[in-house]
Amino acid sequence: MSTITEADKLAPDVDGVGRIEAHGIDFIPESERRGKARDLFAVWAAPNVSYLALVVGGALVLMGLQLWQAIAVIVVGNLVSIPVGVIAASGAASGTPSEVIMRAMFGVHGNRVNIAITGWLISVCYLAMNWAAAAATGFALADRFGIPVNTVTKIVIIVAIAAVTLVLAVYGHATIVRVYVPLTLALITVFAMLAYFVIGHAVWSYDPPPLTGVELFGTLTAGTALVASGPLSYSNSADFARYLPSNTSVASITWWTTIGMFVPSVLFTSIGSIAATAVDMTDPQTGLEGVLPDWFVPVFLVAVIVGTVANNAMTAYSSGLALQAVGLRLRRSVSVLLDGTVGIALTLYALLVSNFIDTISNLMQFIVVVTGPVIAIYTTDLVLRRNRYDGLQVSDETSASPFWYVGGVNPAGFVALIVSSAAAILCVSAPDFTGPVASAMSDVDLSLPVGMVLASVIYGTMMASTIRRQIGVAA
Repeated sequence: MSTITEADKLAPDVDGVGRIEAHGIDFIPESERRGKARDLFAVWAAPNVSYLALVVGGALVLMGLQLWQAIAVIVVGNLVSIPVGVIAASGAASGTPSEVIMRAMFGVHGNRVNIAITGWLISVCYLAMNWAAAAATGFALADRFGIPVNTVTKIVIIVAIAAVTLVLAVYGHATIVRVYVPLTLALITVFAMLAYFVIGHAVWSYDPPPLTGVELFGTLTAGTALVASGPLSYSNSADFARYLPSNTSVASITWWTTIGMFVPSVLFTSIGSIAATAVDMTDPQTGLEGVLPDWFVPVFLVAVIVGTVANNAMTAYSSGLALQAVGLRLRRSVSVLLDGTVGIALTLYALLVSNFIDTISNLMQFIVVVTGPVIAIYTTDLVLRRNRYDGLQVSDETSASPFWYVGGVNPAGFVALIVSSAAAILCVSAPDFTGPVASAMSDVDLSLPVGMVLASVIYGTMMASTIRRQIGVAA
């Protein structure tokens, strides 16, 4: 087990607050690692104290669920934060990000394809969707202060929000860890005040016509998949743990990452469901403004934008690492700016030209059936491997790498991913697509459990003996 020496303590601070992070997907040596697992709480809490949580909570009630049913779905759906917390521990063990560690699962070359889809594509889609939502809030804020919301104003607002986001992402890990502590406190304060006003107007006797039988079960499964889609997008959780000392316990990393995601998401998504008993959450922003004091509305709108910036800064950071892992030989800061430019272009197109955001939203429904199996494969590999990831080995891209497998591709990883994703698609019940299995079951959506369980079983069965040999050689 690695230990920190006096020489290590005197090593240059290459990941200092207010400095552009020098590292990308390369291995972080022990001498440059520092921090505690508890630092991860704010990193994950800030992006989960969000407007999106309120929207999802409101959507559950709009789907016909009673309040207690919606809250139960919120708790169950957020339980997928646990495997996300588990895989974060691989970052400290290896000193590398998720985008590199997954070479152990998919092979050196095969992982490029995996990351291009589940790392880069999903990140850029989320950048565009979140910036579009934040920009719409910015438009409302500008209008409230009498600023004409014309095309020029819209472009300025979009670019300004994106610029702040990308500055955080470019400066990188240490700056994000430091800034997100006060950011989390500020966001929790504002959203706690929001909760106070919403609860004051809640209709506790709200009693919609109860769903029963298959209709109820189908709505519960669809709602669970909707809630779980948030944490399932974070297969990059190791990115933010890789600077921790390698002897940081798996349990502590799992705990602080999980509760950082789980607690705020459950609380504020539940507030969205409670709000839906009193206001029309088909237009959440307008509906919520109806129960808020006039003085608080601008504060709330600013908090929505700040929360989106916190979410997207992490997304942009990881998307930059994803581009490097795909094979582009760019500095991390440059790759972040490149992804940001693509995200800004998509956001401008979505808000000013087309209904592109609807297309992206539909695409995300199908990306979720891939990210679930990826998280399951990652977690299964970590458990079988006992979190023994050698950072130098996973960083080796040559044919001598232990993760070269067959021509740079791990058949087990791709068989597990393709079969489980295909099975999940058959079980999807979404507004624009219903798989044949879901259709035969009266729109019951089992895509989440089917995809994750099948991926874990297939991968574990095919890889158990190989992994035993690998860690036996490395031990």
